[in-house]
Amino acid sequence: MSESTGSSATANDGSVPAASVPEGLVAAVVHLVSTGPVPLGAYTLAELTAVDAVVDFLEVRPSDEVLAEAVRSLAARQLLVAAADGQVQVRGDLGIALAFQQRARTVLDARTTGSQPGEPWRILLLPQPEGITLEVHIDALGVHELWLYQTTDALERTAEWLPGGEHVELGGSTDPEEVLASADRSALITAVRYSAQGTAEVADETRDLVIAVRDGRQYFFTRDQQNPAKLVATESVGDDAKEILQLLLAR
Repeated sequence: MSESTGSSATANDGSVPAASVPEGLVAAVVHLVSTGPVPLGAYTLAELTAVDAVVDFLEVRPSDEVLAEAVRSLAARQLLVAAADGQVQVRGDLGIALAFQQRARTVLDARTTGSQPGEPWRILLLPQPEGITLEVHIDALGVHELWLYQTTDALERTAEWLPGGEHVELGGSTDPEEVLASADRSALITAVRYSAQGTAEVADETRDLVIAVRDGRQYFFTRDQQNPAKLVATESVGDDAKEILQLLLAR
């Protein structure tokens, strides 16, 4: 991507609270993604936090010292540039990622146990109205690898990554905690619809699905509507992993 393309915003505390998207950027990127996947680089947690990218989906905020070092690193690579009138410009692929993250209103957050070396343990999908999706892979070292894919391709890739097996018809006596405790691999998938209030994203609706695989057999659980802290067995979640993800996003 062109290094001169980016997003800008007024920064009061060293971060970039809102992206100003250059005219024509979205259309140009959508066209580019139609020709194939677009890599947007790999960044640390601190670097993403410094520009306010995907921070609402992160669990730990880095210290001020670590954030300051991340800002210096981004500035040294000319990805973060001070401009006139108190503006800060986030340039290059990071600026594109920031722009698409801030315009998304749904996120699919999938986390797994038992991931193998070289594969992510967590994936974020942020679909766009134009049929493309910002895909974020997070590995065990905390490196966040960012891509833009066609939404159908992003869902298929994520579905293939989720733990699979022969689906089991569950009875009411199935104990979710016992199954999860003995599972070879499991995943928590959370679909969040959110709205913007000022510079913050606020969750309006959240849906969870738990997948557990034990001895090659796959189990599905959702939260009890009467007691959200409790998991219950479920059957009506789709016929395959891709369909499951589509249903979670559509609800």
